[in-house]
Amino acid sequence: MTFTDVMDGKRMNKVKITVFKWAGAWGPFKIKIPCGECALTENIIRDTMANELADIPVELDEREWLTEWWKPLTKGGWHAPIIMVEDKVISQGMALNRGLLTQAVIEHHSTQSPINGNHVFGKENCPYCVRAKDHLDRRGIPYQYHDVIKDSRALYEMLARVKPIIGPKTPVTVPQIWIDGDYVGGADELSKIVDEYVEPNYDRGQCSISPENRQRSSND
Repeated sequence: MTFTDVMDGKRMNKVKITVFKWAGAWGPFKIKIPCGECALTENIIRDTMANELADIPVELDEREWLTEWWKPLTKGGWHAPIIMVEDKVISQGMALNRGLLTQAVIEHHSTQSPINGNHVFGKENCPYCVRAKDHLDRRGIPYQYHDVIKDSRALYEMLARVKPIIGPKTPVTVPQIWIDGDYVGGADELSKIVDEYVEPNYDRGQCSISPENRQRSSND
């Protein structure tokens, strides 16, 4: 799945990445020694934005740590380079792990942007994932499949979307399924829906197992 900054006709807000670099001045004190890890972190951020996060609206704000040392301190950041996604410190005191940045940005973006269409998040050799795809394939219902093992972006998005629904303490299993942007659950929940409502609705570009179609069918 690709992300977009335009969802349902509305432009999504950019996810803000803030970097406090080992630089700046405070009173008589001034940082004159360059920070190699800060330069490396900046390169990692820009490369991650151009690749893993290429289709997510992101804003990069670079700041001098000594000049504004108190700002990250209120969030727990005290050792440059300090990297924040929105108001959360994700890394400090070392070169950035790009996986942490990718996960944090995707998690925040997923809370802002609704998921559209039909999606199955699963993994290879998972019998329940195979069964879920088979249910949809046999009914001619189009969907996007995301392998959460091979694609870390898919894993980060799945967790960010499903955890608020099932609760932080509930284990996440696969598959996790959305139909017409509505959360269904796993293969068992999907099979109950498909067994009752199986006819695709091509005119609407949606399928007849979507919640609004199920409600319509029950009223017929």
